[in-house]
Amino acid sequence: MRVLRRIGGRLLASLPALLGVVVFTFLLMRVLPGDPAVFFSSGPNAGQAEIDAVRKDLGLDRPIPEQLLRYLYDVGTGNLGRSLTTGQTVVHDLGERLPASLELTLCALVLALGLALPLGILAAVRPGSAIDHAVRMVCTLGVCVPTFVSGLLLVYVFYVQFGIAPDPTGRLDIFAASPPDITGFLLIDFALVGDWEGWQAAAAQLVLPALTMALFVLAPLARMTRASMLSVLGSDFIRTARSIGLSRWRVVAVYGLRNAILPVLTIIGIVFSTMLGANVLVEKVFSWPGIGSYALDALLASDYAPVQGFVLLMAAVFVMVNLLIDVLYGIADPRVSVA
Repeated sequence: MRVLRRIGGRLLASLPALLGVVVFTFLLMRVLPGDPAVFFSSGPNAGQAEIDAVRKDLGLDRPIPEQLLRYLYDVGTGNLGRSLTTGQTVVHDLGERLPASLELTLCALVLALGLALPLGILAAVRPGSAIDHAVRMVCTLGVCVPTFVSGLLLVYVFYVQFGIAPDPTGRLDIFAASPPDITGFLLIDFALVGDWEGWQAAAAQLVLPALTMALFVLAPLARMTRASMLSVLGSDFIRTARSIGLSRWRVVAVYGLRNAILPVLTIIGIVFSTMLGANVLVEKVFSWPGIGSYALDALLASDYAPVQGFVLLMAAVFVMVNLLIDVLYGIADPRVSVA
């Protein structure tokens, strides 16, 4: 109960930050170029009377402070508005698309960690060696190449040239049957109903976009692992463990990695939040129906409500991820508490 109270206190302390995000996003959307009343009327050739009617229906004819207060009241009641582009409520659209983005981001993060942790450990164990220089080169390439470029290259090589990857047309092949909508995560839903052929089809569609995102975040994860491991491997307790005859694997994996994981956990939280909000280019390249492409389409159409809902969702996810990282701190190092 004590830990739960502390977690609840942290969540309450984040409410002013979320309020600031809501207000800032609301005001920013009002000063950006573009008039949704013009866009959603009959177009640029619409008459002024028709544009004014649409503006009145959208509530854009009221003063900005009144619009802001109405929007804050709606957010407080769980109403994020309605998307003029899709005709659905923003809550419905985000709930429908969020599992696609989470599935892609989580798989990419797991893949990135599976590559970054061994590379960082190898580079730290052999500093200045050929392995160390090779890891640095791989990290530099991952940072320098934009995600849409690496995504297009992967599509060209594995789909166009070799034909071993499925066509980049979303989460599932157009001829494949979708599973029952249980969790929204295709891999989980296919596994729950025992459709392993569909699971393989969904996993195949996921490989290239997840690899594209993993290559982009590989550098910070590997470099932080290397730097943290180098610092820990030079500590007195590591020298003591080696002097009493413990195996090199046990010293590195048990004593070294356990004590070097805290900075890596911090960068994992930052990387995950960044990936979830900035994967719009990957979603566009692979026609992935996630929240990033949804927000971008709404922004281009001057559709205020989806963009504001997207930013609020990203802020809430960032708060929850930070809280989760703090809890994992206590698991990795008992000396660290949630407080």
